[in-house]
Amino acid sequence: MSRYTLSALAMLALGLPMAAAAAPGTLSVTFVHPESYTDASYHDNYGSDRQVLDEISRHLEKLAARQLPEGYTLSIEVLDIDLAGYVDWRLPSRVRIVRDATWPRMTLHYVLRHGDQVVADSQDRLSNMNFHWGVNLYDGSDRLRYEKAMLDDWFDRTIGKRVG
Repeated sequence: MSRYTLSALAMLALGLPMAAAAAPGTLSVTFVHPESYTDASYHDNYGSDRQVLDEISRHLEKLAARQLPEGYTLSIEVLDIDLAGYVDWRLPSRVRIVRDATWPRMTLHYVLRHGDQVVADSQDRLSNMNFHWGVNLYDGSDRLRYEKAMLDDWFDRTIGKRVG
């Protein structure tokens, strides 16, 4: 839980009025050559699906709105996506099969700025080999629940610690 969330909870518990929340920082997400992604489609075993890309973008926007303070700018280039599981093309319904050995992966390049100062500039390879273990806060019907949990963890560890 972030210190902002804890502060808000403490103010509510004490019955104190809350000031307007600070405006979040700015986020830009770019998908670089999505047609060459390993597996970013609900239906195919290659390439990308606009629904998947839009959902990942919306999720990153939610994370930034919650955790990126005013004055910060985060630019993320998504270089590759490999969703958890694989699409079995032999089945008529083209069902995505998820096994322990088919964990989610992404490659991101990000630049975090505070004003004109570059706070971080890195390329990260995200993966979660233990995606089936532990608690996943996303509904079982969410088709990107494993990827979202992985992005949550990355955002907290990578961005959250640099702005907090």
